[in-house]
Amino acid sequence: MTDRRTSTQASTMQDAFRVFFEEHFDYVYRSLRRLGVEERDLEDVTHDVFFEVHAAWSRFDASRPAKPWLFAFAFRFASDYRRLARHRAVPTADMDLVHDRPGADVALDDAAKRDLVARALETLDLDRRAVLILHDVDEVPVPEIAAALGIPLNTAYSRL
Repeated sequence: MTDRRTSTQASTMQDAFRVFFEEHFDYVYRSLRRLGVEERDLEDVTHDVFFEVHAAWSRFDASRPAKPWLFAFAFRFASDYRRLARHRAVPTADMDLVHDRPGADVALDDAAKRDLVARALETLDLDRRAVLILHDVDEVPVPEIAAALGIPLNTAYSRL
């Protein structure tokens, strides 16, 4: 009886993680892109992030927002990624996936804006970039950013 219950609990946890993965894959992918992971490596690094998330799944507090927790993983992986010499090329300007196809003039204007944002983000060091993305793009409050990144609250405010 114990083996059946343990097997059922494990299956339920795996199902919950599978749903979590499907719900948050795009968010982690976009976060890694904004943090400077090159297009050619985004899918692999995103999967690597989720391997670590899976290993830490038992520590996930479902009563708290998932995005800051996931961003902390993405930040660490992006930081490690950028330290490798083979990844020192300038990231692509296309910062977000575009699902709707606007007219050519709108698309060109949007591409120019994304390029401007990408170049601006590239001028920031990774620590400041992470805080800016979490706060201004993901709309995470600064205290949650500090907790997710494991930095003092005043440091988070000064990086912002």
